[in-house]
Amino acid sequence: MGDRGAAIVTGGARGIGAAVAKALAREFPVAVWDLDAPGAERTAGEIHVGGGRAKGWGVDVGDYDAVQAAAEEVFKTFGAVEALVNNAGVTRDGLFMRMRPEDWDLVLRVNLTGAYNCCKAVVRQMQKAHKGRIVNVTSVVGLTGNVGQANYAASKSGLLGLTKSLA
Repeated sequence: MGDRGAAIVTGGARGIGAAVAKALAREFPVAVWDLDAPGAERTAGEIHVGGGRAKGWGVDVGDYDAVQAAAEEVFKTFGAVEALVNNAGVTRDGLFMRMRPEDWDLVLRVNLTGAYNCCKAVVRQMQKAHKGRIVNVTSVVGLTGNVGQANYAASKSGLLGLTKSLA
């Protein structure tokens, strides 16, 4: 691993996020972020067992201030951040006519605003270091739409736009 910067993986407590965190641990120290703090810590523990460096944090990616504070903790723990994987995501499916505003808001807050918050927390440091990688996990639903997933489709389409704009 040497002096590589850390990788942050959001939504890292289980599923795709946990698998990504474990794969990245072969090359990077990993900060595992998830709203489920015990789950994030469990993934970090599994990385330790496999010989990697990791720490789990309970982070609400939809909360700008919480993300900024967590990023500062990662900088203190691991130094620079070299990679960010925005994987955190939720669904609250329902036909548009029946979709509650709070279901719309939650999905956009986690899936799109969360990615913005996380990018904002690390991009300046990456730019100063002249290196860094950001991977935003999106979905084909962001391109095609899907019945009952207006909120999810909008969030993933927005994430595609954010990705292209940052590139």
